[in-house]
Amino acid sequence: MSHLRVSCFSISLDGFAAGPRQSLESPLGINGLEIHGWIFPTKTFRRRVLGEGGGESGADDDFVARGFENIGAWIMGRNMFGPVRGPWPDDSWKGWWGDDPPFHAPVFVLSHHVRDPIEMPGGTTFYFVTEGIHVALERAREVAGDRDVRLGGGVATIQQFLRAQLVDELHLVITPVLLGGGEHLFSGIDVRALGYQCVERVASDRVTHVVLKRGS
Repeated sequence: MSHLRVSCFSISLDGFAAGPRQSLESPLGINGLEIHGWIFPTKTFRRRVLGEGGGESGADDDFVARGFENIGAWIMGRNMFGPVRGPWPDDSWKGWWGDDPPFHAPVFVLSHHVRDPIEMPGGTTFYFVTEGIHVALERAREVAGDRDVRLGGGVATIQQFLRAQLVDELHLVITPVLLGGGEHLFSGIDVRALGYQCVERVASDRVTHVVLKRGS
């Protein structure tokens, strides 16, 4: 059965998953890049995202690799796709990831504004869904088949899916950074009451990985 998974989602010690004031110059908000420093040296990130060799193995890389395993489709919010707000002014913005995005699968982007699909090299096609999270998940599962769907973020998008009890697995990466403000992942959400519990935790030299799953 296909599962909806959140993987490699970094949060600060004070619970923020993005800094304030996201922009083209600061796509993760002010100081937001600091909570992602653990992922950049890993072998899988360098190969999958940068198209380069080398990099580090170990616990961090194992979790990054797991995040790409058995994924047949992705879902993300419009904030993760880019900084453009309101109606799409044109078709020039195609995401943060360049000409060959690392997804290599259909990606369903939540939006309030209609836009035609964007077919990219390497098997990635961005589809823009205006009918909400349930329709996005239905469409993603339809193309994923027996494989899982990965929910990429951002914070508001994950919160919507958590409140709807649609997330089967949530892999958080707790980083030794204090952001002091921004987007708090669990703001207004009682994760325990929703049935989630920690089923795995692994500490690396840089971060602590925890995996939450929802009980049956």
